Amino acid sequence: MNNPTQHGSWILGIHGRVAGAALALAIMLVPAFLTAESAQAQTLTTLHSFDGTDGASPYAALVQDTDGNLYGTTLYGGPNSCTYPGIGTIFSCGTVFKITPSGTLATLYNFCSQSGCTDGQFPYAGLIQGSDGNLYGTTSFGGANGDGTVFRITPSGTLTTLHSFAGTDGAAVYAGLVQGTDGNFYGTTFGGPANGTVFKITPSGTLTTLYTFCFSCTGAGPYAGLVQGTDGNFYGTTFNGGGNGVGTVFTITPGGTLTTLYSFCSQSGCTDGANPYAALVQGTDGNFYGTTLGGAANGTVFKMTPGGTLTTLYTFCYGCTGVSPYAALVQGTDGNFYGTTEGGTNHDGTIFKITPSGTLTTLHSFDGTDGAAVYAGLVQGTGGNFYGTTAQGGGSGNCSGGCGTVFKLATATPCRRYGREGSCRLPH
Repeated sequence: MNNPTQHGSWILGIHGRVAGAALALAIMLVPAFLTAESAQAQTLTTLHSFDGTDGASPYAALVQDTDGNLYGTTLYGGPNSCTYPGIGTIFSCGTVFKITPSGTLATLYNFCSQSGCTDGQFPYAGLIQGSDGNLYGTTSFGGANGDGTVFRITPSGTLTTLHSFAGTDGAAVYAGLVQGTDGNFYGTTFGGPANGTVFKITPSGTLTTLYTFCFSCTGAGPYAGLVQGTDGNFYGTTFNGGGNGVGTVFTITPGGTLTTLYSFCSQSGCTDGANPYAALVQGTDGNFYGTTLGGAANGTVFKMTPGGTLTTLYTFCYGCTGVSPYAALVQGTDGNFYGTTEGGTNHDGTIFKITPSGTLTTLHSFDGTDGAAVYAGLVQGTGGNFYGTTAQGGGSGNCSGGCGTVFKLATATPCRRYGREGSCRLPH
C-alpha cells in the first residue's frame, strides 16, 4: 500500500471543490455496603491501531449492532489495489470491519475483490443496520460503472451490491444511508446530474432519484446523509450552493418535494456558518442540531427549528476547542450532544460535549499517538461509553502518520457494590 493517509488532506481538498457542565451532587445517607466513587475524568482508550493490511483511514462513524459489536469501514487498506479517480495513484481499496467493545477486530470484507471492482471501492461513509439485521452502506467509487455503489453485507461478511450508480442517477457517493419508516433506504450523492441527488432504494435494490439539486437555488454537493424527522420528512444539508453559495439546510418529503429551510452565510461575516459537511441530528426537543466547517473562521455548532429558524450555539477556536467539525453530532443519554473536530490544543483533533444551550467542554485532545485527523462522529454504546475512529495516528503500520484508530471514550462514573463495579442505583 502506498501510504494512503498522505492522501487524507488531498481528498478533503477535492471535497471542497468538491463535546462538562459541573454536577450538583446531593449527599444522601446510603447503606455502608454501597459506596459511589468520585466522578472521574473522561478516559480514552485506543482499542485498535490499523496497519494497512487490516484497513487504513476510517473516515466514518461506527454503528453498534444488536449483537453488541461495532461495525465500520475504512476508506483505504486491505489487500486489493485501486486507482483513485482523477489522480491515477494506486491505493488499497478499503474494508468493512467488526470490532468488539474490548478491541478484537476482524476484517469482514475487502473491496475490489471482484473483477473490475464491481463490488465498489473506497467506502467513505459508515454503515447502518437495517430492520432485517443486515448492514447497509455505500462506496464512493467503483461498481459496474465506476460511480459508486449501494451494498448490503451480513454480519458475517457476505456482501451484495444492490445498485451501481451510472452518473445519470448519481455519482461520488460520500454519504451513508438512513432507513425510512416505510422500510426503504434514502441517501444522497455528491455528484451525478449537475449538483447531486437525493435517492430512494428498496431493500432489493430498486433505485429512484427523488431530487436533483440546483446550485444557485436549492444547493449543491450534499456530502451528508439524511435524517428522518418525527414529521416523517427527511432533513439534510448541502455543502455548496443555495442563496449565498455556501450551503443549505433542506427538507424533502418521501415523495421528493424539496424545500430549502436555510441558506448559510445569511448573517454578516458568516457568523451563522458556512459549508455544512455533516448530517443533522434531531434532538429530543424536536429541533435539529448540526455543524458547519466554515463561517466565522473555524466552524460552528447550530440549532435549527423544523421551520428553519437557525441559532448559532458555538463558534470554534483553532488552538483551543478545535476547528472544522466534519462529523455529525450525537445526542447522549444525558441529553447533551457530543462531537469531534480537527485542531485543538495538540492540533490533532478533539472530542467535545455541548449542551443544548451551547456550553461546550473539550473532553479529549488527541496527540497523534492516540489518533489524529478526526473526521468521524461518535456512537454511544449500550454501556454508556462512546466509540469512534480517527483517520490517522496510532501505530504507524504501513502508513505515513499512522493508519488510524478505533477508540473508546469512557464517561460513565463507576459505582462499587461489595467491591465490584455495578449500578449506581440504591437498593429498594
